[in-house]
Amino acid sequence: MRAETWETRMQSLIWIGAAVSVTGLAGLVWCILRVASAKRRTTDDAELRAAVQAVLPWNLGALFLSVIGLMLVILGIFFG
Repeated sequence: MRAETWETRMQSLIWIGAAVSVTGLAGLVWCILRVASAKRRTTDDAELRAAVQAVLPWNLGALFLSVIGLMLVILGIFFG
């Protein structure tokens, strides 16, 4: 494989990883805003607990996306 092609692929891997990581970061911000809104809106502890439990899977998914994106960036840098 030509070096130019390999470098181009690794650069695109870096950019794809950055996009995935930013998407995960946006998801984390959304989760924070959603819980903060629920905290302002409700005074009942059970309602707040239910809101946090509803956001938890989204939070873990966003964190997973951020980690995968950062792994792709690191692989692109390492192999590039």
